[in-house]
Amino acid sequence: MPTPDSTPSSSSSTDSPQSASTPPRGSLLVIFLTVVIDLLGFALVLPLLPLYARQYSVDETGITIGLLMASFSIMQFLFAPLWGKLSDRIGRRPVLIVGLLGSVVCYSLFGVATLIQSLPLLFLTRIGAGIAGATISTAQAYIADVTTVENRSKGMALIGMAFGIGFTFGPLVGLLAVPNGEGIPGPWPGFVAALLSTVALILACFLLPESLATRGEKQTRKLLDLSGFRTAIAIPSIGMVLLAIFVCVFSFGNFETTLSLLIEEGKGEHITYETETTSTAETPQSASASDGPFAFSWAGVCLTYAYIGFTLTLVQGVVVRRLAGKVPEGIASAIGAGLQILGFTLMILAITQASVGLLLAALFFVVAGFSIMQPNLNAMLSRRSDPARQGLILGVGQSVSSMARILGPMVGIPLYYRLNHLPYCVAAALMLIGLLLVLGAAARGKDYAADQA
Repeated sequence: MPTPDSTPSSSSSTDSPQSASTPPRGSLLVIFLTVVIDLLGFALVLPLLPLYARQYSVDETGITIGLLMASFSIMQFLFAPLWGKLSDRIGRRPVLIVGLLGSVVCYSLFGVATLIQSLPLLFLTRIGAGIAGATISTAQAYIADVTTVENRSKGMALIGMAFGIGFTFGPLVGLLAVPNGEGIPGPWPGFVAALLSTVALILACFLLPESLATRGEKQTRKLLDLSGFRTAIAIPSIGMVLLAIFVCVFSFGNFETTLSLLIEEGKGEHITYETETTSTAETPQSASASDGPFAFSWAGVCLTYAYIGFTLTLVQGVVVRRLAGKVPEGIASAIGAGLQILGFTLMILAITQASVGLLLAALFFVVAGFSIMQPNLNAMLSRRSDPARQGLILGVGQSVSSMARILGPMVGIPLYYRLNHLPYCVAAALMLIGLLLVLGAAARGKDYAADQA
């Protein structure tokens, strides 16, 4: 699942005062509702995506499914800067509207792809959805446009809340789209997602005012700013923070893109676990390395992702907000890394022991750790940056996160197909490195103001 960046987009870091033409306060509510509804559609489809792909293709290595999952993030990486640059020229509102319209078309085609069971069309819809979904950064820019410096973090928290709500209720809507919660979902998740995006499109068309007039100077964006990367890593400890961000997002990508495959109800060739024939000494000849010990129905898969979304909302809405300003970002990030290591370890135990209870505990700790670690790493990146270059540094951080989201599924899914608990072993080892990076960054670096003192 894509995750919200708690920092403003690079094009909106200019902190000029708001003008008299500032859109009304209700515009924040409209942008919030627009993002929530669009993400409901995204979260509705996401848990089922690898399962559709597994139905429509024979993929012994997992590379095809990995590419399918990564295609969305690749398009976001490529198009987010382009959408941002375009929104600087023509305004945020038209870019958001075009993005929502693209989501309507792509989710509709997703439903068609599942009707005709076409893997190429499934790829095409995910590529298109990635292009359309890249406008989330434009929504962040919109919020930066209509908020003051003092209220910026609260405004950006709306995006985080939108993600949490979308990923809590999206899978539940997906459950309603599956008749009786059993059997093959068919085209309805795609069509329901298209309907939700249509509602968001109507809100944006009729209730969302333009925000661009509230900002003066705009910064240009580059697809891959190597000079910006060199500038960022030249700052003491920033390189460690960027590496920690990469490790954190990459490890979570290993987790989120293999979860559906791990817990799905088995096909005919999968292992059937029966209590009276359980044996740890023998493995059925028909089993493959990717067979998991769980057999959740389609309804169970949706409910599991709703549980993840609820955990994300709870931790970000309660724990992270209470820690902010009271616990240093380095310590909070280290706590998050420790929770993720515990979670990934429990995932391995849950798989080896076929324990649903351990699985649910593992999911809680992994998501809680990620929810704590990611925003605090972004805060560290912001606090240690020269305000005059903050947009540049934060843009580098976004690029690092995007690359991690691309590589995560491309590595994690083939690992899963080799051995079902291997992605979580790799994730746990990487997060141990991430913990060391966070501790090193906390010990070496200081806030920008402190450096100047």
